Amino acid sequence: MRPTEAATLGAMPPGERDTQSATSGIGAWPARVLVFAAGAIVLVIETLAARLVAPYVGLTLESHTAAIGIALLGIAAGASAGGRLADATSPRAVVGAGFAAAGALVFMIRPIIHGIGPGLPPGASSAVVAVGLSTLAPVVALSVVPPAVVKLRLHDLRESGSVVGSLSAYGTVGALAGTFLTGFVFVARMPTAAILTSAGLLCLALSALSITYRPRRIALLAALAVLGAATGFAGGPCDVETAYYCARVEVDAQNRSGRLLYLDDLPHSYVDLRDPTHLRFWYISRFAGAIDATFEPGRPVDAVHLGGGAFTMPRWLAATRPGSRSVVLELDPTVVSLGRARLGVESIEDLRVVTGDARISLRRRPDDSADVVVGDAFGSRSVPWHLATREFLTDVRRVLRGGGVFVINIIDHDPLSFLRAEAATVAEVFDHVALIARPRSLDAGGGGNYVLVARESRPSAALDTGIPAGEATILEGEALRRFIAGARVLSDEFSPVDQLLTPYA
Repeated sequence: MRPTEAATLGAMPPGERDTQSATSGIGAWPARVLVFAAGAIVLVIETLAARLVAPYVGLTLESHTAAIGIALLGIAAGASAGGRLADATSPRAVVGAGFAAAGALVFMIRPIIHGIGPGLPPGASSAVVAVGLSTLAPVVALSVVPPAVVKLRLHDLRESGSVVGSLSAYGTVGALAGTFLTGFVFVARMPTAAILTSAGLLCLALSALSITYRPRRIALLAALAVLGAATGFAGGPCDVETAYYCARVEVDAQNRSGRLLYLDDLPHSYVDLRDPTHLRFWYISRFAGAIDATFEPGRPVDAVHLGGGAFTMPRWLAATRPGSRSVVLELDPTVVSLGRARLGVESIEDLRVVTGDARISLRRRPDDSADVVVGDAFGSRSVPWHLATREFLTDVRRVLRGGGVFVINIIDHDPLSFLRAEAATVAEVFDHVALIARPRSLDAGGGGNYVLVARESRPSAALDTGIPAGEATILEGEALRRFIAGARVLSDEFSPVDQLLTPYA
């Protein structure tokens, strides 16, 4: 023992001196590895939390906020508990127990979410509940580790600053590694189940390396490892887990050639593989009607589609307007792959798919290059806010040729705050705007799908042409101005769509 250590220990009470001497065998690099790993796994959990709960509460600002808030709460609680435990008992035991508990709890994250998710009501509170019940406990367990590691390394109070500072830095670097690796590497290459199972097994391995060998302890860790492997294969609601969605395709029980695409737990698109003109969803039929009201029958058009889904509209255009060319701007490449594998996307003529963010991709489109722009990127629980703003819509107008048409689907419910704001924003950019709604869906308590139709000039035919009587309400002119009165135009500086949107009932 160095003289400085002897002097420091000699000043301690006998009981504390004995405990410190018995647990002071960890080296600098093992300590750094332990805090690095704990920080990394915490951020793996936090980064995954929002996407884990997305099938049930949506991928929204609230779900991301819940993930960050719960992680910070767990870090604070774990650090406090870890410091007290390290003072009261063997720090080495605290490290081993913290990693062991974290491993078992990480394995339970997916089963907990899939168990409680279907029963959660819409709203921000559900995001907090889902994230909290599933991820708070493992984050607390992991955050117990760093204070105990500090206690193991802190032999001389004259070195406390460098020891605490160094280990804090390694923990933060671990958190950065966990964040970037998960967001940029793991999610793109591994299912969430595999990422969490790997994280849990790593926790158990670190626990085994930290504890003093005891047959019962090793047997417990082995049992937990088996549990982790089993939960890793536990089923979830997805056929395919993409970087953004939980996706699946179902066969229509009433029409064997019909396919329903679900993104998260909501039906997103429908396509009939044998009959491209079969437009099952109401809003898709309104898209088609607006296009037919703008252009003479059979005339080919150049179309840009914001969002691919099941590629229903490109398929319809190719069938009803031969020679039409469609460019689909789809964020998620896995949705495109699913469409090619299960939805016959490869058979659509004159189709080009560009993967990436629609705003960035649209920016690269030439001026006056499209007759039609179709907006179908908004969901009922989450909306990409940057595709709802005046600045983005100005770019849409730039791409449209004179006489072209922009159609966009919006899902909202009473009090329809997002619908009013988006309609006001579209009306700010385009000269002629109409809102098409189902009968009574604009009344108190109403909701569902709404279609906005925007042009620079009036259409040659009425928008209600071909719509059976009583199946739609159309607001334009003064009626639309009354509907959007008082609504604030959305901009890149102010676009709180998650707060305006009333979730899907």
